[in-house]
Parts: sequence; structure tokens; C-alpha cells
Amino acid sequence: MFVKTVLARAYPRIIGQQREKSWVFFDIFLPILAVSAYVFVYRAIDAPEEYIGFVVVGGAMTAFWLNILWSMSSQLYWEKEQGNLSLYIMAPNSMMAILLGMALGGMVATTLRALAILVLGSWLFNVQYEIVSFWQLFVVFMLAMVALYGMGMMAASLFLLLGREAWHLSNLATEPVYLVSGFYFPIKSFNFWVAAAASLIPLTLGLDAMRQLIFPSGETLGFLTVAVEITILVILCVVFVTGARFLLRHLERLSIREGRLTENRR
Repeated sequence: MFVKTVLARAYPRIIGQQREKSWVFFDIFLPILAVSAYVFVYRAIDAPEEYIGFVVVGGAMTAFWLNILWSMSSQLYWEKEQGNLSLYIMAPNSMMAILLGMALGGMVATTLRALAILVLGSWLFNVQYEIVSFWQLFVVFMLAMVALYGMGMMAASLFLLLGREAWHLSNLATEPVYLVSGFYFPIKSFNFWVAAAASLIPLTLGLDAMRQLIFPSGETLGFLTVAVEITILVILCVVFVTGARFLLRHLERLSIREGRLTENRR
């Protein structure tokens, strides 16, 4: 039942993305505009050429963050507003499977868009890559995605319990995360403690490690070594997935005990 629930919930995400062609266009075109702005700024100040690649890779990864913020974290609140949440709670399958299906479906569509941004950005700005290790690059990307979507599942429960403030939190979190995660510059530019605090967001270390693995001078601009960042990402995966499981169980117990989902803080 768990596997069937995951596949069933992933299906509408994948099919729905294909039916809205305008979404696909704007999800690729708008990030390219943001990437272009940073590229022209770096070229105007004669920044190292690797920074252009940093911007392109960061612009591609913004697709995953926006997917987490709007299609995961706010999802249960939106389902409640549409009257579907009670059906999810009453169904015999687990909430973890429902959110995991949302994550997988969203990840497939978002990965295609991120690849499109990466290919177009690399072609437009002539970005050169020098991959050190395909295996490490794959491991870093997968660990970052698992930790990120685990965080998204945790946030889905929190946003639901916070009620209408979920919408404001989603808006509030967008730009600050762009800054502290180093989407358009290496986080080594921060002092150590700011960068360490930013590392609680999985994309921060994921981006830093990927840049070290695909650019010649990436290692010199990295915050920590790739091995250390992989270790921290493994820890974040465990923490966020476990936290998501705990919060979703708390949500189910709250629903069963009260017979409703209150808008009040808890």
C-alpha cells in the first residue's frame, strides 16, 4: 500500500506539469533572467570566470527550492483549504507515503526544468565544466535532494499547524534562502559561523560540494571539503526524514484526538 500510494500521488504531479505548458515556459524563462542579471554584473566587475558557472548552477538549483517551498511545504495547508486533507487523514495509507509521492512527482518535473536551465545557461554564457568525480557528484546531488525533500515534509506539517501564516512564511523564506544558501556566489564569502548556520539548509552544502566537483577552481572557493560536506548531508538526511515522520504522526494524532485541525499554534 505504501508503494502504491507513492506512485498514485506522484502521477498527477508528473502528468499535471505536462498539461500546463505555460508553467514550463515561465519556470525556465524567469530563472534564466535572474541568472543573466548576475552574469552581467560579474562580467561588469571582471569577476573570475568560474563565478559565471556558479551562477548558472545556482540558478538551476533554485527550481528545487521553489518546488519545496510551494509544492511541498504549503501543500497540506492548501489541501486543507480545498477540503482534501480530511480524506488524506481518514485514508488507511500513511501521510509519509502521500508526501513522498508528492516529492517524487515534483522532483521528476523539477529535475527536467533544472536541466533545461543548466543547458541553456551553459550554452548562452559559454560555461566550461571539469568534473572531478561523477560518482561523488551523483552522491552529493541525491543526498541533497533527500535532505531537502525531508525538510519540505517537515515544513508541510509545521505550515499546516501554523494555519494562514503558512502563505506569509513561504513568501518570507524565498529571498533569504537565495542569499544564505549561496545560489549566486560561494558561501565562503560569509564568515565561518554564518556559513555554518546556512549549512542547515541542505542546498547550501549540496551546491558548495557540486561546485567543487565541476569547476577547476571550485575547491579553492569551497567552504568545507567534499568528504566533510557529504558526511553532514547524510546527517541532515537522517534528521529531516526522522523529523518529518515524527511531525506527521503528531499531525495524525492531533486530527484523531480533536476531530479537526485547528488554526492555533501548538
